[in-house]
Parts: sequence; C-alpha cells; structure tokens
Amino acid sequence: MKIEEILQLVDAVSKSALTEFKYEEGAVRLSLKKTIKTVPAEAEARQVTTVQAPAAVPAAHAVLLEAETGSAPAAVTEGKVVKSPLVGTFYSAPSEDAAPFVSVGDSIKEGQILAIVEAMKLMNDIESDYTGTVAEVLVGNGDTVEYGQPLFVIK
Repeated sequence: MKIEEILQLVDAVSKSALTEFKYEEGAVRLSLKKTIKTVPAEAEARQVTTVQAPAAVPAAHAVLLEAETGSAPAAVTEGKVVKSPLVGTFYSAPSEDAAPFVSVGDSIKEGQILAIVEAMKLMNDIESDYTGTVAEVLVGNGDTVEYGQPLFVIK
C-alpha cells in the first residue's frame, strides 16, 4: 500500500462518522481509531503551531548544531527499529494521566501496542513488529513525528 493511499484512507475516515477502521493486506496492517475531544475555546485560541526540524542533519551542520546546543545529534542504538508509519503527534500513553504503554527495559511481544500517533484527529496504534526488549525510546511524548522516523529501538 502506498503512502498516498494511506493518507486517502486517513482523510476518508476522519471525514466519516467511523471511530475505528482496520485494514489488512498481506504484511500490511493498518488500524485507525478516532476519538472526539472537546477543546475549550480559550485553549484552542492558545494553540501554537510547531515546525519539526528535518530528521537527518548533514555532517557539516552537525558540528554547528553541537556548537549551538552543546550536544551532538543522538546516535541510534543497535537493534530493530520501529518507525512511524505516518506523520502526526506521538503519544507514549493512552491519556495524560496514564502510565506509558512501554518504557526502556520492558519486554514486549510482536503486535503489542507501543504508542499512539495522532494524525488528523485519528489515534493510530503503533504496534511492535518484533519481540524483545525496549532498548531506547527515540521521541518524547507530544513530539511531532515524520513518516519513517525511528520511534523505538528493540533488542
């Protein structure tokens, strides 16, 4: 399934009254869930638009980045990488006051929910393709993630 087709599905589900949609074809599994949140008018007025920096930093800019921030770009630990299947907002827990789905050091199984990525008001479960131990969580709760961006390292 191509990314354009996935985006069309996300758009169609977001415009419909559906709250959940699952699709499977061969090795492709897509699960879309929509929750309706009511946001107070004053909170909506205070929302700030953020822009995500490119995931890859060219080597020439890495030195500049290190000089400006005092740290080098983080290197990805060896292991199997779970990547974001779409662009959206990463959530490590099902709600603000709930415990994260997984933490570093947790044993996980294939198909286990690791996080949620919200895209166009749809909550999309991010499931593990691997069985193992969570070695690293590469993004923070509430961060904007890009298509194909590494989210977790599983050993």
